Amino acid sequence: MLERGTVVVVEDDPDISVVVSGILREAGFGIHAFDHGQAGVDAVNKHSPEVVVVDLGLPDIDGFEVTRRIRTFSNAYVLILTASSQELDTILALEAGADDYLTKPFRARELRYRVEALLRRPRLRTDTPHLTASSLQPAPPKAPDAPTDVLDGPESLAHNGLHLHVSTRTVSVDGVEVRGLTASEFELLYTVLINGRVVLSKEDLAQSMRGGQSADDALDRAPDEQVIQVHIANLRRKLGDSAAKPRWIETVHGFGYRLAAPMDQEN
Repeated sequence: MLERGTVVVVEDDPDISVVVSGILREAGFGIHAFDHGQAGVDAVNKHSPEVVVVDLGLPDIDGFEVTRRIRTFSNAYVLILTASSQELDTILALEAGADDYLTKPFRARELRYRVEALLRRPRLRTDTPHLTASSLQPAPPKAPDAPTDVLDGPESLAHNGLHLHVSTRTVSVDGVEVRGLTASEFELLYTVLINGRVVLSKEDLAQSMRGGQSADDALDRAPDEQVIQVHIANLRRKLGDSAAKPRWIETVHGFGYRLAAPMDQEN
């Protein structure tokens, strides 16, 4: 079987490590497994994996710190494993730079689904002309056989003093670069910008980040939607945006999110 990509697993419980590695190896991934946080960080630097699966509780540095260190040099997708269902742990993990999380105990299908969903997330293409958000129309749906490795859209977007550039993966506000956005936050911001004033539900945003694929069932959708909510909160914080008086991301209560109105227009 040809490998579908490389996954680094950082888990100190040998039984869980064997299970996680076995599930993903059977799914066609090449696996490098480690039981200490710093060893996992070094392995990511060495092997450049597509996905890193990290347990929160490790004997040297915890999963939060592992994720923060990985984010200094890698855009690999990070999936956090946690024995805690507390929302605070989820928030802290995503703030550290994780893309998704999975609560123990989990089913084999859940693990495969979340790893494969990360890998289906579209990449941003760089061969389209410059447009501003004010001139955008909602992105048309892809054909069933269309590739899911890119997002069709402009190279550069601008709205209310914010500029997003695809090829450099940079965002600036009033001329000052916004640092520390994760890949997931960047892609979410792009999706909101390119859809303009169209209201996007949490499931719409989650599906966009899964490359247009729907979640299998409600058990899969609920974590996806919680992750989107936390990512949006983190994105607002890093941009200096306000949920009460939004400059970029407006909450439409009971529906979802959309791009805030231009500052020189009424809602």
